This record gives sequence, C-alpha cells and structure tokens, in this order.
Amino acid sequence: MEPAILWSLRLGFNARQAEIIQKNGIADFLQNSIKAPFIQEQPDFLASEPKSLAELRQIRQQIKNTEDPDTKAILKKQIQNGNAFKAWWIDEIQKANFPLREKMVLFWHNHFVATQQKVKVNWWIYQHNQLLREMAFGNFKTLTKAILQTNAMVRYLDNVDNQRGALNENLSRELLELFTLGIGHYIENDVKMGAKALAGLHLGENKAQYRPRLEDPDTIKKKKKTGKFKVEDLVDCIFEQPAVPYLITRKLMQWFIYDSPPEALVTYYGDYFRSVQFEIQPLLLKLFVEEFAKPTAGSKIKNPLEFILHLHDELQISNPNENLLVFFLRQQGMDLCNQPNVKGWTGGKTWLTSQIYLQRQNTCELLCRGKELNRRVLKELPETLSKTKTPQEHIPKAAFNSNDSSDEIKRKMAQRLVFQVDEELQKQVDAVLKYDFNAKDPNAHEAVMRLFLTLVKSPEFQLI
Repeated sequence: MEPAILWSLRLGFNARQAEIIQKNGIADFLQNSIKAPFIQEQPDFLASEPKSLAELRQIRQQIKNTEDPDTKAILKKQIQNGNAFKAWWIDEIQKANFPLREKMVLFWHNHFVATQQKVKVNWWIYQHNQLLREMAFGNFKTLTKAILQTNAMVRYLDNVDNQRGALNENLSRELLELFTLGIGHYIENDVKMGAKALAGLHLGENKAQYRPRLEDPDTIKKKKKTGKFKVEDLVDCIFEQPAVPYLITRKLMQWFIYDSPPEALVTYYGDYFRSVQFEIQPLLLKLFVEEFAKPTAGSKIKNPLEFILHLHDELQISNPNENLLVFFLRQQGMDLCNQPNVKGWTGGKTWLTSQIYLQRQNTCELLCRGKELNRRVLKELPETLSKTKTPQEHIPKAAFNSNDSSDEIKRKMAQRLVFQVDEELQKQVDAVLKYDFNAKDPNAHEAVMRLFLTLVKSPEFQLI
C-alpha cells in the first residue's frame, strides 16, 4: 500500500484524498483538513426533541406510566431520533471532503465517553458531539474544561448525585484515570478533593452549572495549592502534573497509527505536547508528518467504520442506507454513542474476533454481488430499521484501467487495498486474473470483481 493511500485511510475513511496527499504533501493536506469548514446546522430530526430543563421535566411527567400508549410513542420517538443522530453523523463523515475533523470527533467521542443509554437526552448528546467537532483541533486543557461542563457528562458520570455531605466520586475519578493522568499517577485523596470541587455541578440550560446549596464548602488541598476550587481550577491543577501529556499522546497514536505504540515515541511526542501547552493542532502536525515517512503499514487493525466505509467507497456505492450501517457497527462492537463502558472501545485485536471477521467476510460477499446489508449478515435486524430507506441494489464497480496489463491491474489494486501481498495471497491473485487476461474484453469487469473480492476478503485488508 503506497504511503499516500495508507495515510488517506488513516486520516479519513477512504483513499479519495491519496492523490492530494501525493501531489501537495502531507503537511499541506493537514493544514487544509484543519481549516476545512464543517457542519454547524442543527439536524432536522432534533427539532422535536426537548431542549430546556422545563421541557425535559414535562416529558418525564408524561412518561411516568410506561404502559400508556402515548408514553410508548414518546419513548419510541426518542429511540428513533437517537438512531437518526447516528445515521446523520455517518452521512456527514461520508460527505466530508477532508474527513480528518470527523476522525478526531470520533477519537474524542471515545475519550470523553457519554452514552445515549445513560444520558437519555438526544439534545445533550448532540451538544456534546458538536462541542467535540468545534474544538477537535484546539487546546486539550480547554476542551477538558468544556466537556466537564456539558449536561451529557454531568449526567453520564453521575455528578448530578454529587453534593455536600454525599459525595459521588465518579466524575472526579474518571477525570484523573481516563481523561488526563492515567492509573498510577494519582492517589485516593486526589479523587476525594476533586469530588468536593465538583460537588454541586449540576444540569443547566445550555451547559452544567453549580447549584450553591449543593456545593461543598470545605477548603480543598490539591498538591501544593489550597482553596475553594471549582471545575476550571481543578483542571488547571491537574494539568500541572507531569503525566498529563502521555495518556492522550498514546491514545492518539493508537487511534491513527499503531495499535501498540513504542513507549519511546509516546514519551517523545508527549514531551512535545507539553512544550506547546497542550495544543492539539501542532501535536498532530508533528506526529503525522514525522510518522508519514516511516514504514508503518499493517500496524493497525481497521475499526468497523473504517472497514465498511473503505469498502463502500471502493465499490462506488453512492447512496448507502446509513441506518443499516448503524446496525452493522453495533454488531461489530462499535455502537456509536453507546460504548460498552466509560473506558470506550478498546480497539486493536478486539476489532477482529472470529465472529466479527466472519461478518466482515460475508459483508464483502454481499456488497460485491450488488446487494445491500440484509438479514443474512445483520442478524435480528429490526423491521423498522430495514424499512427506513427503499432497499438499494447497486452495480458493484472496482476501478481499473482497461489499457493496463493483468499484472498492472493486480499491482494497482493491491496497492489500494492491502498493505502487503505475500506468496500465498499472490497465488490466489494470479489464479483469479491470469497472465492472458484482456482488460478490454466485454466481461473483463467480472474477473476484476473476483480479484477485488479476493483482496478484500484477505486478512491483509483488515490492516492499515
């Protein structure tokens, strides 16, 4: 796989940007990705969702009786809008000319986890998501402060139950363990002091706000500082700790380049991250430009979204049913907005269990035959989900140049799809497209599709 194609996939979800990267260089591509406009308009399906606290209280009153038909209709609509949000997000990802921002939104989404199942308010989930989009390339410390003050995070990590005399330490603990420092870099008293600083940070209209009667009045001691800290003071204290840059640097490298990044690189880029005051943009520029030149192909397993969108793009499927993609991701273990726990998706080898791999193989077969995802691949597919769009059949197309020889077609397609072709895979490829293959033959495309299927069903296609 050529470097430009590899990094087009890593910084997005397909190889469409490879030519731009090849022509203008990775640094120029990154600058254009960061400056590219992004969606800011509220999706239509959120128009009917409750947004103010008063509207939410009214809805809660309506749904107290779970057996009432009207209640069931309200709950059903909330679920449908939750799925519509996921489908909307996938559509935005597919439409993006420079998808790096959406890839960063997904990264932050899996770092600052707040799930639909727990939060239960689609408007708050959207606000949380949009904040990640707006601040994707900004300052990590500033983003941390903002995320802690979202209604989604306050609800998800139970800070609505954190008050004087009855501290709930969930948000404080995860702030230290999963968001900033990591295990081994704090003590239990840090968690307690953090919980006191966060006590009373409750739901608000546009963001979380302190409620004075619930705040903890005690003086708080954090490291060498003493005072009546609140959320932003607390984050400032945490970011003075030496371990802060390395947790996020390791996770960024795992997200984009290495499932198991070398510790020396984690330290190297972490030190740089601290030197630029936790600014994400210069860190990404340095990380991607320097790692671009290294032979790192095959060091990372594609997550389900990378896998399915790469496949769709190569087959030139222009109008997929995003609702089916939502369900595919759920069955592949990457349910958007519903990670299994606050730690998020583990990634790496968990993306390639035997069951997941079999489903990916079946998906390749199905899409290469011109069918869309169906019950054969998606077990227990809800009727309402499959009917949200008219079933689409497409003519599968795998790009090739009819003036090329069989060897050229095999070489170019392998460069687009797999990081290497070993002896065994080469035998399979040669058996499909023989030396006397004529690319101008009327049935040439059928043979090329068999070649395409051979490559995408190989273990190598799972890696980038």
